[in-house]
Amino acid sequence: MIYLNYGHRLPLKPFIEKTREEPPHKISKLAINAETDEDRYDTSTRVVCYSCGRDDVGEPSGKLQSVIEGVMHATTFSKREEIKAWEQEFIPCEHTTGLIQQESKRIKSQGCGRSQFGGTGGNSHGLAHFNATSHAVAVKLGSITADGSADIYCYKCNEERIDPDLATHLYHWGIDLAGREKTEKSLMEMQVEQNLKWDFLMTTEDGQDLTPVFGAGLTGLSNLGNSCYLSSVVQCLFDLPEFQRRYYHPNEDPPLAETPAADFETQLRKLADGTLSGRYSRPDDKTVASPKPQEIRHQKGLAPSMFKHLIGRDHPEFSTMRQQDAFEFLLHVFKHVTLSKHPVGMDNPIDSFKFSIEQRLQCLKCRGVRYRLDEQDNISIPVPARRVPDSEGSNSDGSFESVTLYDCLDAFTADETVDLRCAHCNSQEKFSKRSAFRTMPAELVINARRFELINWVPTKLDIPVEVEDAPIDLSCYLSTGPGEGEDLLPEDEETGGFEVNMDTLNQLLAMGFPRVRCEKALYSTGNSDAEAAMNWLLSHMDDPDIDEPVHKKRVSEFGANEQDLAKIAQLGDMGIDDSRARKALTATGGDINRAIDWVFSHPGDEDESSVHEPPSGNADTSVVPGFATSPATYQLRSIICHKGASVHAGHYVAFVRKHLPGKSGLSWVMFNDEKVVEVDDVQEMKKFAYLYFFSRV
Repeated sequence: MIYLNYGHRLPLKPFIEKTREEPPHKISKLAINAETDEDRYDTSTRVVCYSCGRDDVGEPSGKLQSVIEGVMHATTFSKREEIKAWEQEFIPCEHTTGLIQQESKRIKSQGCGRSQFGGTGGNSHGLAHFNATSHAVAVKLGSITADGSADIYCYKCNEERIDPDLATHLYHWGIDLAGREKTEKSLMEMQVEQNLKWDFLMTTEDGQDLTPVFGAGLTGLSNLGNSCYLSSVVQCLFDLPEFQRRYYHPNEDPPLAETPAADFETQLRKLADGTLSGRYSRPDDKTVASPKPQEIRHQKGLAPSMFKHLIGRDHPEFSTMRQQDAFEFLLHVFKHVTLSKHPVGMDNPIDSFKFSIEQRLQCLKCRGVRYRLDEQDNISIPVPARRVPDSEGSNSDGSFESVTLYDCLDAFTADETVDLRCAHCNSQEKFSKRSAFRTMPAELVINARRFELINWVPTKLDIPVEVEDAPIDLSCYLSTGPGEGEDLLPEDEETGGFEVNMDTLNQLLAMGFPRVRCEKALYSTGNSDAEAAMNWLLSHMDDPDIDEPVHKKRVSEFGANEQDLAKIAQLGDMGIDDSRARKALTATGGDINRAIDWVFSHPGDEDESSVHEPPSGNADTSVVPGFATSPATYQLRSIICHKGASVHAGHYVAFVRKHLPGKSGLSWVMFNDEKVVEVDDVQEMKKFAYLYFFSRV
């Protein structure tokens, strides 16, 4: 057996700060020329043969030399993932492919774009022109190149697009591609630059740098390229005792696995050890020989490349290097943790997030009442938008009044009126609908929904939400179930009596959603409004039965005796027993990926028909996850904040309450990728947080 020993010899080479020149053409992939060990160290190699006992084979030659060179120049897994950073795909839309131009050959309107994060960019004159004229497609003149590349933005889609007929459309206005040179950075290059340089409140109000902190549980995660959403979620989850008990075992050997890189258990234990042990939480050595010794020395950060590759494998979005939504990624992690194997004696940490939401429907004619319990592991609550009028009664600056967390929960649990057909009195009447907590979880995740539909595009609103540092009591949102004397209605055998609101349906269809999905969304949200239905659609796009009509029961042609034993075994490797695996495969036509989703969306259900069965009388909540006892007191533990107008851009950071060495009580710590700093005041950050993590007191 021959091994190659590879080591560093100090001292460090002088630190040379590198600069990046702007590429001559617009790019869709940016390869990061990261600093290598050869740039920082003098290195040495030594060949060791354990078969003959020699610890220094001497000068290698022949095939051995080529093998050594292959090892030394091999691209690591993390580097291969890093090279793919910021890969972005652009597609045309109906507004670019169906563009109708005016007869005039003279450009009538040139305007600046929207301001960029950090104060750069324009003043939104291009957007103002679109609002006044509905001219949706804009081209950035300075980005046009001779090969037909250019920044195309569609204000109706609110996305960057491509124009297959760009040369023809530009020639109409007297712009010839021949000889054109790119003179400005593209939108994506500016986004890359912002993500590379982003400083998310890294200074105090008086301009002083925030103090880095180091130690156990204070390890940063380096940005792999738009991976801040992943880092923020990981920091909040591994702060929780349930995740630490499950995955952090510093005195145990890691589990045996044939392919550790593809083993979910191994990668989570590795991530827990890296973030919690404190071994890697130290100032980056590269600043030792820096020409700026006075600069703040942050961590280098761990690169969670293998975890990101594994958790995003085969997922259409999380397998890319584009920016993603932190809330969607959190739910994706929940699903994978739930479906993974849990050794004997170890609980599934996601169980601590589970609770039950009660939906109460009452016919306003016969007064009959129907209840339904839905198991959840998070809630997404609306944030009331109360615009602040100016002296003229308008809202020109787009500012909003502050609301409290209780205001948001009141809106979430408020009565609303929906259109449904009553199976009891057989009439198309109004129903009152109300949601409440039947049980509460140990760990409560709240997604604050600050969005508004503008031209049927979800647009982020800056609405401040007041959240207290002190424990809050949520007992008032607990329901005790059916009341005495209520006339309980039976659950419909089928939902064929549901009549869709055609006006709302047409609005959803105009947004491009399939009709079956629109009808299902309206049924699930009580026929209330297009915004609620759209939010439901966006959060249920991956449901295995999303394309099945609401008026039909699922009928599968995939017989149990035809099931593939290999698929059952594959599901068994994920901790799903044979009977559940067979049922999932039967329900999904043998599709392995849909079967996994089916198991996750039907936890503990032995019979799918029981999913919507209402409780009779005061149901026994002992079989329902969570706590039904009062007081339901919660303490804010961590938050995830997003800076930017869209989830496709901007930046995520996490703020976590931690015990810091030498300090009493809890302190707020900000995890900004690899930068980990103590923060004195998070009041402003709490007001605009995207995700709130509460622990039951």
